[in-house]
Amino acid sequence: MDKRDWLIITLLGVIWGSSFLFNAILIRELGPLWVSAGRVGVGAIGSWVFLFALKKPLPRDLKTYLHLFALGTFTYAIPFALFPLSQAYLASGVAAIVNSMTPIMTVIVSHFWIGGEKATWNKSLGIIAGFSGVLILAAPALSEGGTSELWAIGACILATTIYAVSLNWTRIYNHIDPTVIATLALTGAAVSATIMAYFTHGTPSLVTVEGWGALLGIGLLATTLAFQVMYRVLPRIGATNFTVTTFIAPISAIFLGTIILNENLLPVHFLGMGAIFIGLLLIDGRVLKKLHRVKP
Repeated sequence: MDKRDWLIITLLGVIWGSSFLFNAILIRELGPLWVSAGRVGVGAIGSWVFLFALKKPLPRDLKTYLHLFALGTFTYAIPFALFPLSQAYLASGVAAIVNSMTPIMTVIVSHFWIGGEKATWNKSLGIIAGFSGVLILAAPALSEGGTSELWAIGACILATTIYAVSLNWTRIYNHIDPTVIATLALTGAAVSATIMAYFTHGTPSLVTVEGWGALLGIGLLATTLAFQVMYRVLPRIGATNFTVTTFIAPISAIFLGTIILNENLLPVHFLGMGAIFIGLLLIDGRVLKKLHRVKP
């Protein structure tokens, strides 16, 4: 990757790390389903602006709309509700650390997916290291009987599994423009999330300046802008290089959570992050190849 791509990857990691800060602020005023509905709703509006500005043609068949609406509900609405729900019991930095399990879960799902990429020995070791990191993160809750924290970590893992499934699922839409995919998927997610949020939580009430700022930040910055950039840079640099964002996002989330929310992370949390990062390095494989080349 050139310097421009490294800069883009770094900025995306920082932006997605900030989404955990925005979730932590929004969950104070909104139910988790309304946080999800707000994020995908604002994200969808922003994506429609992009789509019309770029003059992208829309599909003409109803089947494509239904497929992408379903994809959006599964890929966006559900995990975007699981993370704020978990952050009612977890620090934003811990939730971001667990989110970095996404590439590891992708390896597992891809191995069993029809036509998916099979796991190699180094990827299998990466999976073991990643789950060891999750167990380390869960250790304080296990020792103290904190069932809420364990449930929250499980919710984060479920969200990363959904992301992994969606990465394999979206391959069948390679013939559709990425801007169109993001716009229609976010629109479908907004409709379904709003319906579910209303019947679960009732009418939302967002009254603080911080809440509205967090909503606009997570909707326009971490969703509309980040998704548009992601879909454009991903074909150029490849999925492996793109996973570098998963190293940056937790660092960004921990920094913002500590500075702005006064969250405290235990040494065990950093130990867990280290184990997950080792897993990501093993799955990436480039470090192992370099070590193999320098062998005498």
